[in-house]
Amino acid sequence: MQQPPLRAKMLAWRERQPISMHVPGHKNGTIGDLSMTRVPFDVTEITGFDNLHHAEAVLYESMQQLNKHPDYRGCFLVNGTTSGILAVIHALASIPGDVAIVRNVHKSVFHALELGQQSAQILATSVSKRTGQYCQPDVGDTDLEHTKLGVVTYPNYYGETFDIGRVIEQFHQSNVPVLVDEAHGAHFDLSGFPKSSMQAGADYVVQSYHKTLPSLTMSSVLWIHKDAPYREWIEYGLQVFQSSSPSYLLMESLEAAQTFYESYDSTLFFEKRKQLIVALENKGLTVITPQDPLKLLIQYEGMSGSSLQAEMEAQAIDVELSDEDAVLWILPLWHEQDRFPFEPLLERIERMTLTTEASTVRDSQPQLFTKSSAYQAMGMHPSRPIPYQQAEGCTLARHLTPYPPGIPSLLKGEIVTADMIKLIEYWQSRGFHVEGLTEGKITVKDE
Repeated sequence: MQQPPLRAKMLAWRERQPISMHVPGHKNGTIGDLSMTRVPFDVTEITGFDNLHHAEAVLYESMQQLNKHPDYRGCFLVNGTTSGILAVIHALASIPGDVAIVRNVHKSVFHALELGQQSAQILATSVSKRTGQYCQPDVGDTDLEHTKLGVVTYPNYYGETFDIGRVIEQFHQSNVPVLVDEAHGAHFDLSGFPKSSMQAGADYVVQSYHKTLPSLTMSSVLWIHKDAPYREWIEYGLQVFQSSSPSYLLMESLEAAQTFYESYDSTLFFEKRKQLIVALENKGLTVITPQDPLKLLIQYEGMSGSSLQAEMEAQAIDVELSDEDAVLWILPLWHEQDRFPFEPLLERIERMTLTTEASTVRDSQPQLFTKSSAYQAMGMHPSRPIPYQQAEGCTLARHLTPYPPGIPSLLKGEIVTADMIKLIEYWQSRGFHVEGLTEGKITVKDE
């Protein structure tokens, strides 16, 4: 009997004996202790197991142990960091004013704005010279008089940080609360790693534990400062945007990840990281190290990022993503008695075949938009798909979102310009996966 398609795919993937250099943080079950996350423990709200949406017993006790910072209370998220972002932003929907957002916010921020028909001010956001990614917002000259919430991404997908304390201070000087999407920073505040935005007094911080700590995919935590406004509204939002049947396996994995975090000694991590970088450089690869030591950006002169990714995958090294010129690795939090195949990883690096590709003239990526602008959420409207080449002057009816990292680049409600068409052409020529772009067509408002 033929296996169902997803099962067949997963079994074939497993037969490769893959090595994970991507999320989730448990790295194919080789980091941390997820021994309880098995089917026999897949319980529900039976007697004694409490209710996540009205926690009074064991789940209340478990969340009380989320104690990274004395000024914050942690809430389990079983629908991912997305649910925390939705809950915070939607809680403010009835309050007059704009939401100030950076250009590299996750697409869930725009979904939250759309659900509440809220307007936003997109802050000027600088582009990193090292990675070509959006990084630091510029709040400096922004008029915050009519701003009700600031939303900031820290760190960016590539592990780059900035002075988050200064940004939070600028918002707070105008009495504007701040939500920090710290999805890639659940391991922050460990020795040798960057500081969390909780150290700078952010009002709301959402962390994807599953990305960098050993917990199951979709398990995250929302941290709420004890003095943050709208706390009760946000807690209600967590009921709205999360399942009424939360997975106890996800919640137990969060508990296990918190225990892991609290007892973690990073000494071995930095020893192995150094050894790994040496092995990569001995192979002739260039390694770029952002502020977050958990991320490595790897390049080979004369080889595109997608080709380098393909060669790594040929050696069953699975990576987080590739861009035009590089591959992004997310490292494991190595620890004593982990089960991560470190020596096989070094052997597979040595076996890689790295070749310089034929020299071709490549168009440079069109400049990312960096200036501040206004955004008004647009509801559902009649729409139609058209070839993107014919879309100049039309109104986008869907975001165009290269994924990963899932950051909308062209926004629903924007008027398509010639520069936007050039950017879409660039994505097409490079074979990028773009949500909202299907078979060369984009969806525009039917006007």
